[in-house]
Amino acid sequence: MYRTAPLGKRPRWWTELPLIAVVYGLYSAGRLLVRGDVQSAVDHGLSILDLEKTFRINFEHPLNRFLTDHPAVGIPADFAYASLHYLLTPALLVWVFNRRPAAYRRLRTWLLISTLIGLIGFTLLPTCPPRLLDASQGFVDTMAQYASYGWWGGDASAPRGLGGLTNQYAAMPSLHVGWALWCGAVLWRHGRSAWTKVAGVLYPLTIALVVMGTANHYFLDAAAGAAVMGTGYLLARPALRLTDRIRARFGGHGSAETGETAAVVSGGCKTSAGTAHARTTSAGSPAAGGRPGAPERLREADASDQIPRQPARGEAGDSRTDGAATAAR
Repeated sequence: MYRTAPLGKRPRWWTELPLIAVVYGLYSAGRLLVRGDVQSAVDHGLSILDLEKTFRINFEHPLNRFLTDHPAVGIPADFAYASLHYLLTPALLVWVFNRRPAAYRRLRTWLLISTLIGLIGFTLLPTCPPRLLDASQGFVDTMAQYASYGWWGGDASAPRGLGGLTNQYAAMPSLHVGWALWCGAVLWRHGRSAWTKVAGVLYPLTIALVVMGTANHYFLDAAAGAAVMGTGYLLARPALRLTDRIRARFGGHGSAETGETAAVVSGGCKTSAGTAHARTTSAGSPAAGGRPGAPERLREADASDQIPRQPARGEAGDSRTDGAATAAR
């Protein structure tokens, strides 16, 4: 049996869809509107690459050469980059909505907050991906190299002719890696089989290798995507508590959050501690058929309810006197 959320906390699809649509709309619009200066984006990309070379963590170079030299690996990697980000993430969100409603609000809030933080990163630090740097930097755009095998063109994962609908300089942080990390956490925490947990570990690692090998992100982009998801995770619970307080204050539903009402004991009659007993009907069965919370109906007193009355002191003496007189006769 799957755990279900309390009635008041169970999500409703007609409220969830607009919320997710608004956040994703802000994310997409932000990527388009905040394109930034191309030269500054290139400078940021070169700075990141120089920093990686200083610490020898420019893992994207050997990975890109491997995918470029081996189409049997490079082509599936391009398909993974162009599709899984947009398919698996919403599919898991729907699965959690249907099968893990008790955890849905927290997981959804985690994903949305992290996405908005990523949008701030795109705004403050427009970054040129490795594939758009000068060829002297040693990168090959595998999406362009293998474009004839897929629906994408030379504009990242956008379908041919729709490259203008995406911002190619939104490389820092990598939400491909961030969303993949979220998917991995969902699979690990809420999956039941061992294979699901293995997939939860392998999926984010695979996407991290893919985004670097296809020259769409630097290693530090991937690390920043993981950091964004960590920040979103820490902010999810406080955000939910704040939302619940606002809803309780302005909605006037102080206890409606749990959707439960307190049980009525003894049908509104006052009893002393430890003396509450279930009332019965005239047939001896519990009142209201044993249904919890149903109104109880008092039965009429009958002869069996009569408690034998003890004779008074004087009455006992009179009966003994009359018995003695009868024996004398």
